Amino acid sequence: MSTTDIKTIVRQKYGEAARKVITIQAGTSCCSGAASCDPITSNLYDAVQTDQLPEAAVLASLGCGNPTALAELRPGEVVLDLGSGGGIDVLLSAKRVGPGGKAYGLDMTDEMLALANENKRKAGATNVEFLKGEIEHIPLPDDSVDVIISNCVINLSADKDQVLREAFRVLRPGGRFAVSDVVTRGEIRPEIRESVLAWVGCVAGALDEQVYRQKLAAAGFVDIDVEPTRIYRAEDAKAFLAANGLDAKAVGAEVDGKFLSAFVRAAKPMR
Repeated sequence: MSTTDIKTIVRQKYGEAARKVITIQAGTSCCSGAASCDPITSNLYDAVQTDQLPEAAVLASLGCGNPTALAELRPGEVVLDLGSGGGIDVLLSAKRVGPGGKAYGLDMTDEMLALANENKRKAGATNVEFLKGEIEHIPLPDDSVDVIISNCVINLSADKDQVLREAFRVLRPGGRFAVSDVVTRGEIRPEIRESVLAWVGCVAGALDEQVYRQKLAAAGFVDIDVEPTRIYRAEDAKAFLAANGLDAKAVGAEVDGKFLSAFVRAAKPMR
C-alpha cells in the first residue's frame, strides 16, 4: 500500500470518527460505533480529567494511552500533540502548562480540526492552537517546542523515520519526546500481524519495540525508553479475529502478549 493510500485511509477513518461524535451527541449509543467501547481506547482518562473537558473531546479520543498523565508537563512549556484529533490531549496539556505555556495540536483531517476548535471554544482555552498539516512535515520552526506528545498516531504513518526526524527538528535542545503508541513484541506471522493490527487501528502497522528504539536513536534521540502500559491478550481480540475468519484458539499463542500499548520516552540532547 502506498503512502498516499495510507494517508487517504487514515483521513477517511478519522473524518468518520469526528462525524460519529456528532451523531453520538445527538443521542446514538456509543456502542453503535464509538471508540470508547473498544478495549484499546477505553478507560484511558480518569473522571477528574474528563469532567473538565467538553464531551465531544472525550468522545473523539481514539488513542491507546494517556500521554498527558505521563509526560510530566511543566508550567510555561510549549507542547505539540502529533495527530491531535478532537483535542483531548491538547486541552489537558494546556491546563498543565498554564497561561504562560502553549499547547499546539497538529492534524490533517478537516472534520477533526473543526471539532477540536469547537472543543477549544467550549473549554475557553486561550493558550491552544490547532494546526492543519501532516506529522511528516510539522509546520513549526526548528527548536520551538519543549515537549512532543502523541496518542497512537505515529504508528499510522507510512514514514515513521520522517516523523521522528521532524519531531527531533522542532524540539528544543533538552526537549522531550513522550508519546503513547502501539508496538509489537517478538516474531509474529505476517497474516496474523496484519489482522490484529487492523483490530487496533494501525493502518500502516505498528513497530516492534526494539525497532522503535533503533529508529529513535537514528533520528538523534537519547535516553530512550519503551514502557508497556497495556498488554493485549488473545481474549481481547477474540471477536475481531472470528469476524476476520481466524480461530482465536488456534492463533492465541501468536497474539497473546505480543501487541501492547506503550509509553515511549526519549530526549533531544543538549547542545
